[in-house]
This record gives sequence, C-alpha cells and structure tokens, in this order.
Amino acid sequence: MFKDNLITIKELRQDLPSIINKVKRGGEFLVLKKSQPVFRLSSPKADETWETVIDFTKIKKGGIEINELIKAL
Repeated sequence: MFKDNLITIKELRQDLPSIINKVKRGGEFLVLKKSQPVFRLSSPKADETWETVIDFTKIKKGGIEINELIKAL
C-alpha cells in the first residue's frame, strides 16, 4: 500500500506544502527515520469525530502562548 508513498523525515520537511496537499486529497504516506517507519500521514476519515478537551480561547481571547501553558503546568 505504501510502496510508492514512502518518504523520509527529511523529504517531509523539504516538501511539506506539497505533501499536505496530497494528504488533503486522500493520499497517505509512511514516514521513515533511518529506514524504519515512525508514523503514517493520512487525512481524518469523514466519520471521525474530534472532542475538544480544552479551548484556550475561552481562557484568554486569541488563546495563550505555549510558554504560558508550560509555566502553568
């Protein structure tokens, strides 16, 4: 399935906009690091639902900076 869609992390970084567009159109990629698979890129399925865990825009308009979040933890 992934034979033609194997990419390295380096290739992912160098061609990210193009790869994102391919994934949006239904493409999938198996990403390799040192010739070993580390993760798969694919678009979410239509029937998948996402749950909001926390909405930082409700805490502060525009959200909060990551540094603020880390300090709070």
